[in-house]
Parts: sequence; structure tokens; C-alpha cells
Amino acid sequence: MRIIPAIDIIDGKCVRLTKGDYSTKKIYSEDPLSVAKYFEDCGIRYLHLVDLDGAKTHKIVNYKTLESICKGTDLIVDFGGGIKSESDISIAINSGAHQITVGSIAAINPDVFITWVSKYGSDRIILGADCRNGKIATSGWIDTTDIDIIDFITNYERQGVKYVICTDIAKDGMLQGTSSDLYESIINQSNVKLIASGGVSTMDDIHKLKGIGCEGVIIGKAIYENKISLRQLSTFVLS
Repeated sequence: MRIIPAIDIIDGKCVRLTKGDYSTKKIYSEDPLSVAKYFEDCGIRYLHLVDLDGAKTHKIVNYKTLESICKGTDLIVDFGGGIKSESDISIAINSGAHQITVGSIAAINPDVFITWVSKYGSDRIILGADCRNGKIATSGWIDTTDIDIIDFITNYERQGVKYVICTDIAKDGMLQGTSSDLYESIINQSNVKLIASGGVSTMDDIHKLKGIGCEGVIIGKAIYENKISLRQLSTFVLS
């Protein structure tokens, strides 16, 4: 299972939110590149980079941060937040992103999303499936739709999607464990490569997610709040 630390960006700084609430912003570093380099020095190979300004304004904002991390490290970066046009995808790819996470467009304009999957490939486009009470949320989690999370994922799997990042917003940043039951349901009802996100607080959470078959796990606040050490994670990666 891939271990994927997260860096969320607001105003070019490394931050974390709680349940996606921008008013809960906590700054952990003024220099995201140094954070990414530290991850890499500890044996980490992957990074989940989120442009929270972009998610809020509906266009990429912090692409220079993406570019600096991709040029300054060998991390394999997936990037999301504000991907609303093909121009945004081009900016992300040209800035060095290996994969692009698209959520809101997939919920709001399915035809456009499927066109992107066909054009750029299912290995490059990740479906962002973020939910609140089992329903898909969009626009930086500000809006909630009536779309069922399982239906959303299985419908897109039938249309060629392979990678899915799923976040249960109620768990995000809470350090109270993950929505393992939800992830298990998704895995049992589909064959997507599921990347779990939100709520990881202990190594036990990570082992459980591996046990149910998650392809990857995104870890954010647990690292920044020293609930899980990068040494523990690097040992897991090498085990």
C-alpha cells in the first residue's frame, strides 16, 4: 500500500484544515518545498498536494508551489484543487504533476470529466470522491450534492476510471480514525484502486486500511501533529 503524505497550500504556505473548514486553518510551514524535501529524505516516495486556494476560487492558484516541489524533489506528486478546465490540467502537468485529482467537475459535468480521462489516461486522472454523510461534496467541500458515493464511483469505474481518492469529510483532520467501513464497501463493490484519505491517527489505522485492500493512504495532520512519525512510515514502506 502506498504511503502518501499530504501538503495543503493556502497563500503558498503548508496548512491543515479541520473538516475542510477554512476558518480552522493552521499553518505548519512557510516553506512547502522544505517539508516535501524532508518527506523525501525520510524515504517517502509519493506526495498529495492540494491547492486549497484553487479549490475555493475554481482555478489553479498555487502552481508555482507545485512546480518548485516537482523540480526540487523526486517525489511522485498527485495534485488537486481548482481543476476546472483543460487549461488547469495543462498547467498542472507542465508544472510537474504526475497525476491530477478531479472532483467537482466529475460531479457537475460528467461529460467533460470522461473526456479528460480519455485524453490524458486513467493512470493520470484520479477521481476525487469526497463525501459528507455518503453524498458527494464539491467546490472545496462547500457544497453537497445528492449523489451517492458508491454510485458515483462505480458509475465512473464502468467508464474507465481506475484511481479514486475518497475522503469522508466528517473524519478529515479529526485524528479519530478513518471511515474504514465506507472504504471496505467501496472495495467490495468495485475494482478501483482506492486511496483512503481523512482521519488517520495511528499506525493501526494504516494497517487496517492495508488489510481491507486500499491501494494507498493519504496522511496529513497525524504527521504534522506528531501522532505518526516519518520513521514509522518509512519502516512501513520498507516492510
